[in-house]
Amino acid sequence: MLEHAHPENLRNLLKSLINIYSPTGKEHEIIAFLHGYLRDGGVPTTLQTVSQGRCNLVVTPPGDEAVAVLVGHIDTVAAYDLDEFGCSEDGDLVEGLGTADMKGGCAAMIEAYVSAWRQGLRPPVALALVVGEEEDGDGTRKLVRQYHFPWAVIAEPTDMHPCFSHYGYFEAEITTTGKRMHASLASHGQNPVEAMLHLLLRISRFLAEKRPEINYNIRDLSSSRSGFAVPERCDAWVDIHLPPSAPLGEIIMELEDILGHQRQDSPDFNGTISFDYVNAGYELPQKGRLVEALKRVYADRQLPWEPRSFPSHSDANLLWAAGTKPIILGPGSLEKAHSPDESVSFDQVLLASQIYYGLIKSLCG
Repeated sequence: MLEHAHPENLRNLLKSLINIYSPTGKEHEIIAFLHGYLRDGGVPTTLQTVSQGRCNLVVTPPGDEAVAVLVGHIDTVAAYDLDEFGCSEDGDLVEGLGTADMKGGCAAMIEAYVSAWRQGLRPPVALALVVGEEEDGDGTRKLVRQYHFPWAVIAEPTDMHPCFSHYGYFEAEITTTGKRMHASLASHGQNPVEAMLHLLLRISRFLAEKRPEINYNIRDLSSSRSGFAVPERCDAWVDIHLPPSAPLGEIIMELEDILGHQRQDSPDFNGTISFDYVNAGYELPQKGRLVEALKRVYADRQLPWEPRSFPSHSDANLLWAAGTKPIILGPGSLEKAHSPDESVSFDQVLLASQIYYGLIKSLCG
């Protein structure tokens, strides 16, 4: 057991974080709490303004440039039930909104960093607690404009398997339009909802048959409110996650071609597709100072070294684009994230804190 571990401190911190509702855009309360928590731990913290009432919390090593940064996002998705978002416990499981994504990882990083600081260690490692990850990543976008870090460790849920490769991600926004008319005359023109359904079916068949390595999700399908009438517009978004080696640009062009074929096959079709949020994947070699330090921590604890690829999008994509080499490593399972029964194993949160502490201590040498 690493000497820093204070299970009760860590458990109390985790419970406090879960009990503060912090969906994207409403992170002010958790920011204030963590600012006070770090200050009480003797850790000098900078508030980096992202937008009105919203800040990142950044700790940088005194005097020296950071060789790495520990990154956690403190926002969550919106609660399914505002009466039930808080923390509950069932044996080893800690349940509640954000437990896996990623307040468990944030608590583990904070406890490790504060413990190192209290022991007099001044590691060449920064700590960044950012806002906005669940939407457009505006917290990390602001972070990388002001700071540069050679390496990052991001506490997304990986079941404590280090991830050196990361999927790419983009969103396709699709719009179909038509002429508003009485519902009884729907067969006299192109219904935008029906046109959208035909197009989405064509896209899903193409991806399943020609790009089976891709994970896609059709979401937020909606039409303009029309009452007893044909709507004049329909919108949908498609999330697409693709392996690091997949040809992102080629796939975007293939989707544009599908839209073109739809126009050719249906002269009345009127639709557009755009790609406003595009992040490339990456794959890091398993070498370098941070990787060797992390391997030593795993070997010291006799933990299996089983690297994987992170199959979702995260702030790592933005850090990679800014010239940082990000490793994804955190407690919890991605399958539990954004789900009504989200939970994390406290033993794994404790293990994560011990590994982060071991990494900090190793980099001090």
